Amino acid sequence: GTMRPVRRNFYDPSSAPGKGIVWEWENDNNSWTPYDMDICITIQNAYEKQHPWLDLSSLGFCYLIYFSSMSQMNRQTQRKRRLRRRMDLAYPLTMGSIPKSQSWPVGASTGTPCSCPQCLLVNSTRAASNAILASQRRKLYPGAVRQSSTFAGGALWPPGPAAGAAGAAKGEGLRVPGAGFPPGQSVPGSALPGLNNLNRPGTQRGAGLGARAAVPPGVPALPVKNLNGTGPVHPALAGMTGILMCAAGLPVCLTRAPKPILHPPPVSKSDIKPVPGVNGICRKTKKKQLKKSKTPEDVVRRYIQKVKNPPDEDCTICMERLVTSSGYEGVLSPRGIKPELVGKLGKCGHMYHLLCLLAMYNNGNKDGSLQCPTCKAIYGEKTGTQPPGKMEFHLIPHSLPGYTDSKTIRIVYDIPTGIQGPEHPNPGKKFTARGFPRHCYLPDNEKGRKVLKLLIVAWDRRLIFTIGTSNTTGESDTVVWNEIHHKTEFGSNLTGHGYPDPNYLDNVLAELLAQGVSEATLKD
Repeated sequence: GTMRPVRRNFYDPSSAPGKGIVWEWENDNNSWTPYDMDICITIQNAYEKQHPWLDLSSLGFCYLIYFSSMSQMNRQTQRKRRLRRRMDLAYPLTMGSIPKSQSWPVGASTGTPCSCPQCLLVNSTRAASNAILASQRRKLYPGAVRQSSTFAGGALWPPGPAAGAAGAAKGEGLRVPGAGFPPGQSVPGSALPGLNNLNRPGTQRGAGLGARAAVPPGVPALPVKNLNGTGPVHPALAGMTGILMCAAGLPVCLTRAPKPILHPPPVSKSDIKPVPGVNGICRKTKKKQLKKSKTPEDVVRRYIQKVKNPPDEDCTICMERLVTSSGYEGVLSPRGIKPELVGKLGKCGHMYHLLCLLAMYNNGNKDGSLQCPTCKAIYGEKTGTQPPGKMEFHLIPHSLPGYTDSKTIRIVYDIPTGIQGPEHPNPGKKFTARGFPRHCYLPDNEKGRKVLKLLIVAWDRRLIFTIGTSNTTGESDTVVWNEIHHKTEFGSNLTGHGYPDPNYLDNVLAELLAQGVSEATLKD
């Protein structure tokens, strides 16, 4: 195997990583990407000083951070992305003096380890594991784990007043910090249950609970959270971190992250009311009925104007010059559309080969609408590929965080499994529908009711869901969200899909507008 150098960085407890804080930006896949740690620290410092904005150009990035809207803007393209601040990042807390940075000294060619902290830590962990396994094989002391004297804590952490609980005395050996066992006494096996079964998550969780009870006040804990595997810290990483910290004589406590509050308290049927100003409480969609009245050629001609003398620039669909024939020449041979014809879209004025627009339309939903590939302007009424299902909406007598003076609009989406139609990725193949019914929440105020009305329009146009590959599970041919974000967390915002989020209503209105669903549709 290849040996590679490994290093660790130490941060002040008052810094972002010391407080368990990480800043993330939303990428194009609607998932969250953390900033580099140095950038996180810079953003957190500005945030704590209540600066309205932060310029990252001094760090080599052309971005502006706006804390009021929790957004990041590219100074060159003016594009904005959402920003969020999480407070559940897990890093070990170290007591005592910070060890001096070490190079990577490998022992002699015979493989003899050196005396650097890295080798001491590895050797002590290996010796402790071997001793435990040997005792199991001999079946001696079934209720105890003998003490390993291989590791001397003082060799790694220099003793002194600053060492605190982390500075183990020389010869004291491997121990559970704060457990209260005197030198030379064996440690009961129940104190280290996780070491015997490193690959068993349930056993590791038991070790965390035991360690937490044993750590006295004032001893820093290792906040390794999300042991169920749903957070940024993998259970295996959490377990190995705890073992290595124990071997180094550092106090370890495995804690659980707070669970998100996904649903409100139980609500009786008599307390569920219709949403004021919204007709009905339920909408259903059926299988798509393809419009056969217009041919693709008629749709393209409807939204473009022919250009007699096109400019010498690229067609952004086929990447050929507009003054030459379309790249789809020979692939498509429609009547009345020559490969050299160029058209200009009426609203935005972007120009393309007519044959390229026809190919783009044939490759899409074929619903009688066009969308400019450059600026995303929509011509006609855009519809999606959402499978059949049901949408319910009503009022419940509970308030969302940040909207204590309002009741809550609850939306329930329910889509069953089925067979993909001709507009889906794999016609005739079964698709799955995981996590239904899905509950979503809006505040019952003027803007919340407006969002609900537009979501109903989007549902009728089959734009809320689509069939594709899940970003969460990687499963293909399953029902997924379709670029219109919903809040599925009722009483918290641990996942980023809850409240409080003062910008959510404005953001979702912008997402609906990008799908061609605007307030103008409510007046029609």
